[in-house]
Amino acid sequence: MQKIPNEILKQIKTVTNKRARFVLDAIVKNGAVTTEEISRAGYEHPPRAARDVRELGFPLRTIRVKHTNGRSIAAYTLPLGGKVEKGKAGRKDLPKKVRDRIIMEMGGKCRTCGSKHNVQLDHRIPYQVAGESLGNEADSYQLLCGSCNRKKSWACEHCLNWLEDKNVAICSTCYWAGSLTYTHIALQQERRLEIVWHENEIVEFDRMVDIARRHNSTIADQIKSILRSYTK
Repeated sequence: MQKIPNEILKQIKTVTNKRARFVLDAIVKNGAVTTEEISRAGYEHPPRAARDVRELGFPLRTIRVKHTNGRSIAAYTLPLGGKVEKGKAGRKDLPKKVRDRIIMEMGGKCRTCGSKHNVQLDHRIPYQVAGESLGNEADSYQLLCGSCNRKKSWACEHCLNWLEDKNVAICSTCYWAGSLTYTHIALQQERRLEIVWHENEIVEFDRMVDIARRHNSTIADQIKSILRSYTK
């Protein structure tokens, strides 16, 4: 287990944020804390707990570890040689009335998949990159469901722009910033399309599953094949 510098240990003892303190104490005790352990402690959205820690200035690092069932899950640790950014300001919470108004104006559904379950107000440009510099205007935010928010968190935390440059202009042209004309996904040359079948449409989805199975293919590859036939 890595030895955490005394300076960081002293800073940890001053943390009063319960979510952040749980994450930090678990890392001190075990060297890392997994997203599952954070969830079991009652904090339903582990990336938010990690975000609390980062906003206090701790150089938290995301890694992948193996669960006891063999599944790969995320975990957080403190890197060797990391230093606490003293005096770093935390984010300002939006008043509930403002949050509710923005959520209503956005239709109450996830921007990427359309889900209306567990939707969360998210900074289009990560707070760790832009801070509060973009203000509290509605267009500074987007709605993501918990699942898509976790996907965004993972992508952002492994993006070189997040880790090094923190260039707002680069983030603004990313898929995860909600741009309709995005040029990259966390600096990777990729394009993504989320398609969700609702209620009566599920019959169509089941048909697509059968077609994919008959062709020994995935649903995604089958849809690409169909689309290619229309674009030739």
